[in-house]
Amino acid sequence: MPARQRLIIAITGATGAVYGVRLLQLLVDHPSIETHLLISDAGVLNLHQEMDLGRKEVEALAAVVHNVRDVGASIASGSFASAGMIVAPCSMKTLASIAHGLSDNLITRAADVVLKERRRLVLMVRETPFNLAHLRNMTSVTEMGGIIFPPLPGFYQRPQSIEQMVDHTLGRVLDLFSIQHELTPEWRGMKGN
Repeated sequence: MPARQRLIIAITGATGAVYGVRLLQLLVDHPSIETHLLISDAGVLNLHQEMDLGRKEVEALAAVVHNVRDVGASIASGSFASAGMIVAPCSMKTLASIAHGLSDNLITRAADVVLKERRRLVLMVRETPFNLAHLRNMTSVTEMGGIIFPPLPGFYQRPQSIEQMVDHTLGRVLDLFSIQHELTPEWRGMKGN
């Protein structure tokens, strides 16, 4: 295993590009994490639309950048040791490709590898309302060992901004990988005990 844990992060064409970008910002200087980034073509469009960011600006936040069309990249092999993968946000197209094992680009191939190697796969799915195909695809991925994690804000911490809501959600995602952070206080119950 490498000195730093490798974590694959993909940004796809669903709304919520802020989750992928903020995740990269949180991990850019993390001493124990090496990020491997993939951005789909539709993900690039959303970065422009939602955040006025270009591909290069976001790629600069990652330790390693992979071309989504390079299905022969290191992360396409089970011999590439990683902690797992987070797709933030995850479009319904990407979800469907993962659920059906299509491996039609490097994002879905890397997710397939993570699942077959029994590593952690977290899909921050974005769509509403869900239709039956979406729900069945989420069930399939869950049955394969993946984690479906819609980025729904928690209001019990009384967030004061969108940034706090995003950070709270990402804190929960980082918890799934046992990555240390200070984004969310531990819940101490209704009375704060």
